Amino acid sequence: MKQYVNLVLDEERALYGLKNAEVRRCTFDGPADGESALKEARSLRVEDCDFRLRYPLWHVQDSTVTDCRLTDTCRAALWYNKDLTLARCSLGGIKAVREGRGITLEDCQINSDEFGWKCRALTLNRCSLVSEYPFLDSRDVEINRLDMKAKYSFQYVKNLHIRHSVLDTKDAFWHSENVTVEDSVVKGEYLGWYSKNLTFINCKIIGTQPLCYAQNLTLKNCEMEGADLAFEYSDVQADVTTDIVSVKNPKSGFIRAKHIGEVILDEHRLRGSNCEITQLCPVAA
Repeated sequence: MKQYVNLVLDEERALYGLKNAEVRRCTFDGPADGESALKEARSLRVEDCDFRLRYPLWHVQDSTVTDCRLTDTCRAALWYNKDLTLARCSLGGIKAVREGRGITLEDCQINSDEFGWKCRALTLNRCSLVSEYPFLDSRDVEINRLDMKAKYSFQYVKNLHIRHSVLDTKDAFWHSENVTVEDSVVKGEYLGWYSKNLTFINCKIIGTQPLCYAQNLTLKNCEMEGADLAFEYSDVQADVTTDIVSVKNPKSGFIRAKHIGEVILDEHRLRGSNCEITQLCPVAA
C-alpha cells in the first residue's frame, strides 16, 4: 500500500480518489482552506490524523479511520460512505455522519448536531454523543453502551436496537418503528409519541407525558419516574415495577404498576377504551 505520512495538506481535494493506501499522522489544515480531501477514496487505512477542513471523507468505501481527530471546523465530515469503520476517534463538526451504509463507530467521542441522519446499517459501540437532533430517519441501527445527551432523538428511525445505554434526551422516538431498548436509562419529555412497535425491557424511563399516541407499545419490567399523563391514546402492554404519577386515556391493552397516583378517563374517551389498569399496591408506600 502506498503511504502518506507526516504531511500537512490544505489543497482542494488533496488526496482525491486515493485507493489502497495508508494515511498516517497527517494534518488537513492550512491557508488554502481546501475541501473534500479524501473524497471518492477506496480501501484506505487512516490513522492518527487531524482533520480541520470541511467535507474530508465523502463517498469513501471499504476503509478504516482510527485514532483521528475531526474538529468542530470539520463540517459534514462523513457523507455517502459505505462499509466504513471509525475507532477511537473524536468527531466535533456539525452533521458529522449522513446517508452512509454499513458505518461502524467504536469507542468514539462525538459532539455533532444533526448526527447520523438517513443512514442504513449504522452501528455504535461504547460511544458518547452530544447532539441536537441525532439519528433522523435512519434504518437498521444497532447501539450498545451509548452515553447520549441530545434533544430530538431517533425521529422517524426504523429497526433500532439499543442496549446498556444512558439516553438524556427530550422527545425521542417520535414516529419511530420497530424499536427495542434494553437495560437502559431513558430520560426525556414526551417520549415515544406516534411510535409503532416500541419496546422497553428492563429500562428506567424518566420524564413527563411519556408514550402517548403509540401503537403496539410494550414495557417489560420497567421503572418509571415523574411519569404524569402517561400512555394517552396508546395501545399498550406495560409491566411497571414502580409508581406512575398519572395515566390518562389509554386506548387498549393493560397497564400494571405498583401504584398509580391518578387515572384520568375523559368522558368522551370512556366508550372507546378497553385498557385494563391494575395497581399492585393501591396505596403508595
